[in-house]
Amino acid sequence: MKTIENTGCKFGVVVLLMIAITLTSCARKLNFGTSAVVPAAEGGVKIKADANKNNAIAVFVKHLAPSNRLTPPKQTYVVWMVTSENVTKNIGQLNSSSGFLSKAYKASLNTVTAFKPVSFFITAEDDPTVTHPSAPVIMKTDN
Repeated sequence: MKTIENTGCKFGVVVLLMIAITLTSCARKLNFGTSAVVPAAEGGVKIKADANKNNAIAVFVKHLAPSNRLTPPKQTYVVWMVTSENVTKNIGQLNSSSGFLSKAYKASLNTVTAFKPVSFFITAEDDPTVTHPSAPVIMKTDN
């Protein structure tokens, strides 16, 4: 009896591990390199294909100084995506906040695109709807 129960338990563990590996292998993660402008900032981008064959993109950054504290001060941070066709697209502005029990500034962006992303970068802008990035690049993903 113990042999059958142990085999069933081991089989269940193997199945759970296979499911976990399958779910995590569908997502791709890119990390932002260290910023020369905001050195404490760190974060990354998770890309996952959704049911419609689009790419769900989740950008997350922590320890990012408010854009109005930069020199010169800016209105917001904008996330840019470079596509597989080498086209640069504004995919939105980072939504910033600080934690209730933490002084660490956090920022995130969740969006969906039909384009195939290759890399990402963040700039500080005065207008979140700009069509061309301005200098300097605050953070960019390592490729």
